[in-house]
Amino acid sequence: MRVKICGIQTKEAALVAAENRADFIGFVFAESKRNIDPQTAAEIAEIIPDHVKKVGVFVNESIEKMMEIAEFVGLDYIQLHGDEEPEIAEQLPYKIIKAFSVERDNLPVIQSYPCDYYLLDSPKGKYRGGTGQTFDWKLIDKIAIDREKIILAGGLSIENVQEAIKLAKPTGVDISSGVETNGEKDLGKIKQFIQKAKNIREEDYFDNLYHA
Repeated sequence: MRVKICGIQTKEAALVAAENRADFIGFVFAESKRNIDPQTAAEIAEIIPDHVKKVGVFVNESIEKMMEIAEFVGLDYIQLHGDEEPEIAEQLPYKIIKAFSVERDNLPVIQSYPCDYYLLDSPKGKYRGGTGQTFDWKLIDKIAIDREKIILAGGLSIENVQEAIKLAKPTGVDISSGVETNGEKDLGKIKQFIQKAKNIREEDYFDNLYHA
C-alpha cells in the first residue's frame, strides 16, 4: 500500500515520513494553511531519500509557474488540485496526480482524465482538499478506472484507514489533516498512520479486491 503524507512544512516531519516508509511527500504550493514557499521546500527535498517521491500540489496555476517550481524544488510529480483541463496535464513533462472531489455528478469526468494517479478526495471546502471529511467510498465502484491508479484521500485517519483500504481498494492513501495536532504535523501520528496503512493484512485486502 502506497502512502502519501501531504502538507509537509518541516524537515522533521519529512524525515519521520521517509523513515517510516512513506512513498510520497506532498508540498502545497497553493493557498492553504499548509502552504510552503519553494525555497523551504527545496531545502526539505534535499534530505528526502530518492525512493520517496516529491509531489508539488498546485491549484489552477500557470504551466510556467508550475514548471519553474518543479525544477527548482526537484519534484517528481505535479498534483493538479484545481479545475485544470486535460490539456494542462498533457503539456507538463512530469508525472501527474489529478485530484477530484468525488460526487455523483462528476464521475464520468474523472475516468477520462490523462494522469498517472487519480487522487479521489472529498467535496471541496474553503480550500481544495484538507477538509478532514470522508466521502462515500462506495462511489468508487461506479468509476471505470484501474484501482492501481487510485489514491484515496479525504478524512482518513489512524482509526479508519484500514477500513477505507478494505472498502475502496486503492493502490495508495493520502493524508494531511489526519496526522496533525493543533494544525501542525504530529510526528507520532505520521508514524502510526503509515504503519496502519502498510500493515493491513494482505489476505483482507486481496479478498475484498477480488470479491467486490
